[in-house]
Amino acid sequence: MAPHLDGRREARGIVNAKHSGFDARTDTPPAAPIRGDPHGGARDALLHAAYDLLLLAAMVVASPWLLWRWCSSPGFRRLVPARLARGLPARGARRRVLVHGVSVGEVKAAQSIIRELERTRPDLEVVVCTTTDTGEAMARRTYPHLVVVRFPIDLRPVVRRFLRDIDPACVVLVELEVWPNFLREVNRCDVPLVVVNGRITERSHRRYGRARALLPAFDRLSLLLAQDEDYARRFASLCRDGARIRVTGNVKVDGLKTGRVLPSEELARLLGPAPGELCLVAGSTHEPEELLVARAARSSAAAWRIVLVPRHPDRAPQVARQLAEIGCAAQMLSELRRGIAPDPRAVRVVDTIGELEGVYALADVVVVGGSFVPHGGQNLLEPAAQERCVVHGPHMWNFAAETRLLQRGEAALEARDESMLAATLGVLATDPGRRAAMGERARRAVELQRGATGRTMALLAPCLPPRS
Repeated sequence: MAPHLDGRREARGIVNAKHSGFDARTDTPPAAPIRGDPHGGARDALLHAAYDLLLLAAMVVASPWLLWRWCSSPGFRRLVPARLARGLPARGARRRVLVHGVSVGEVKAAQSIIRELERTRPDLEVVVCTTTDTGEAMARRTYPHLVVVRFPIDLRPVVRRFLRDIDPACVVLVELEVWPNFLREVNRCDVPLVVVNGRITERSHRRYGRARALLPAFDRLSLLLAQDEDYARRFASLCRDGARIRVTGNVKVDGLKTGRVLPSEELARLLGPAPGELCLVAGSTHEPEELLVARAARSSAAAWRIVLVPRHPDRAPQVARQLAEIGCAAQMLSELRRGIAPDPRAVRVVDTIGELEGVYALADVVVVGGSFVPHGGQNLLEPAAQERCVVHGPHMWNFAAETRLLQRGEAALEARDESMLAATLGVLATDPGRRAAMGERARRAVELQRGATGRTMALLAPCLPPRS
C-alpha cells in the first residue's frame, strides 16, 4: 500500500524536510528489521540481572499488600495468573502478530491497525495485549473475535513463558511501552519490535534519557513510527539509529467516525437534557475534576444537564457522594437502567465502560478530563470528530499534538482554572453559532489528519512474516 501524500502534508504532520537524527519522509524504506540482541555481552547480562533483582526486591517489600489484595479481591486473584503468563492460549496454524496497548486509549487507537491487518493479512492471527483492567474490558468489547491477553510482569522467566506460549512473529507496541526485559527477550527471539502511533512527553523523554546509558531500550526497536515531528525528534535523541524513525501521523484519527452522531434513544432518555437545557459532558475525568466541572457549570448562570464520565468507572459512587456534599444530587447510569425514576435536577454519572462515544453524541459542550489536574489530559479528538464544542484545562501534555491541532484550527478552548471554565461555559451557553462553528472546525481538523494507517501499514509490512 503506497503512503498517501498530498498538498496538505504539512497539516498531516508529514514533510520532506530533513532533520538531524531522523528522516521525516515515509517514502524511503527504513533499515532492515533487527534480528537478535543488539546489546549482547556480559555487561548487558549483568544489568538485566540487577534489574530482575530490583523487581523481585520490590515485590518482597510489597508482599504484605499483595497478600491482602489476594485475600480481599477476587479480581486481583484472577489478575495474578494472567500477569504471570499462566493459561495462555497456544498458537494454532497461523503466525501471530501481538498488538499491545497499555490501557483504553491505546486499545482504541489500535482499531484501524488491527482492521487493516485482518483485511490485508488474513494468514496472520492478531493477539491483543493490554495492561489494565479497563484496557482488557475495552479490548474484549471491541475485539470479541480475537485472543486478548494481559501484559506480563517484566521478569525474565515470566516474559520468556509469555513469548513461548504466544509465539509472535512481530510485536507492535501502540504509542509507547518500554519494558527492558520484554524488549530484550523479543530481540533474542529474532522477532521485530515496532512502535506505531508513537508519542513521548517531555517528562517521559527526560526519564528515558537518564536510563538510556544503563538499559538502551530504544535501540532494540526495528521501527518507530511517530505521530508528529516533535515526538520524532525526542525519539531520535534516545536512539542510536535515527534512520529507523518515521513520522506517519495519528492512527487514532482513522479509527474515528466524523460528523454528528445521533444519540441512542436510551441514552437520550436517561442522560439527555430537558427542554430549555444544554448538555455538558465531562469525559474521562479524574478526581477532583467532577466537582470542579459541577461547580463551574452552576456558576455559569446557564441551564446545564451535567453528565460526568469518570475515567475509572469504579469511582462513580465516590463521585456521587462528593457531589451530594456540595448540594448536587447525582444519579448513576446503571441505576437509571435498573428503573429508578430520573431526577431532572440530578447530575448524571456514567459508571459503565465503553459508553463515552455515545455520551458525547448528547453534548452541546464537552470538557476533556485529566486536564485540570496534572495528569496530562485525555483524547480530545473523539468529541472533535463528532463536531462537538471542546474545552480543556491547562494540563494536556499527553495529548500535545492533538491539542496543537485543534488550537491551530480555533476548534478548542483552554480554561486554566475553575473560574475561567465557568466564564467560558457562560459565554458558550449564550452563543449557539460559536458552538456550531467550533464543532465544524474541529471536524475538519480531524478529517485533514486521515491517512496515518495507510502510511503505517506500508512501513510495517517488511516487519511482518512472509505470507504463508
